[in-house]
Amino acid sequence: MYFDNAATTFPKPEPVYAAADAFFRTGAANPGRSSHRMAVGADVIIARARHSLARLLNVHRPERLVWTANGTEALNLALKGLLRPGDHAVTTALEHNAVARPLRALERQGLRLDRVPCPDGVFHLSSFLEAIRPETRLVAMTHVSNVTGAVLPIQEAAARCGEWGIPLLVDAAQSAGLLPLDAAELEGTRSCRVLLAMPGHKGLLGPPGTGALYVSEGLELVPLREGGTGSLSERDEQPETLPDRLESGTLNSVGIVGLGAAVEWLLQTGRETLHRKERALVAGLWEGLAGCPGVTLYGPPPGPERGSVVSFNLEGWEPTDLAQVLDESFDVQCRPGLHCAPWAHQSLGTLPGGTVRLSPGFFNTEAEVEAVVRAIRKVAG
Repeated sequence: MYFDNAATTFPKPEPVYAAADAFFRTGAANPGRSSHRMAVGADVIIARARHSLARLLNVHRPERLVWTANGTEALNLALKGLLRPGDHAVTTALEHNAVARPLRALERQGLRLDRVPCPDGVFHLSSFLEAIRPETRLVAMTHVSNVTGAVLPIQEAAARCGEWGIPLLVDAAQSAGLLPLDAAELEGTRSCRVLLAMPGHKGLLGPPGTGALYVSEGLELVPLREGGTGSLSERDEQPETLPDRLESGTLNSVGIVGLGAAVEWLLQTGRETLHRKERALVAGLWEGLAGCPGVTLYGPPPGPERGSVVSFNLEGWEPTDLAQVLDESFDVQCRPGLHCAPWAHQSLGTLPGGTVRLSPGFFNTEAEVEAVVRAIRKVAG
């Protein structure tokens, strides 16, 4: 019983396996690097995947969607491609290390950073907006906490950022493919310029080793790396146009083809269908554990604006020990510890051990939820 979908979703839709396998066996030439049929065909398939993701995110210019190796690379590209020593940035105390560590590294180089506290893991919009100043160079925030499941109000943040002409970076690791994430809508909020960073292997249901970054018009990022792009090869300077400027080197074409198939499956199935199913599973876990002796639940109660994670602790148990018992004795796979988000656990008061996190996905069942609750109740007893 796999309940670690917040780390990576499993299983994937069947078309993902089929598309990646067929491409790898019959068409995996280097896209955009040659003029022969296989290379041109690979380039067409990669472009098709880019257009599919653009449709899902309501991106009007697909070329501004850049492929990355994962969500972490997308976030690093946004943060290090935009921020410079002396700049001011604002973030939250709920961020994943994929945001926290690059920001700390940039602080050592002279970045001025305001990390807005989230007492007891609760995000307060008023405090966050007060931290944003006219001289702020970037606002970076998660869309959904990977620890508490809280959904942060990115639309309201976009309004303030648009008003003052400040770019907004959204970490969409726990929302892309599940919650509404509309690039055009965010950009339309007082002409906000946005950066949307996401992995391909979580809610988008694609293979590991894939990710994407959307860059609004008017934002120019310094590349993390320079090199071959298949374009303007007569020049020894990096191309200026997207996506080539930020996509040096051979892409993970097999993974991107699988991601494209996953996004097409999402478009056909409907994001709301997935979210409705996962919302019901989260509610079942929450309600089943709420009355369990010794269990402490973290984050907001189930609702339409909650992510698909349920974090808890059981009195008398270290999270790692409890997760091991659930795995070995009850065949329940989940994630204990700090979930690469120490700031969030500091806010919750759950350091150093963290919590046990159950994260259901679309392919889980109500029967599995009931089995997980029975297992935890049995351990508690």
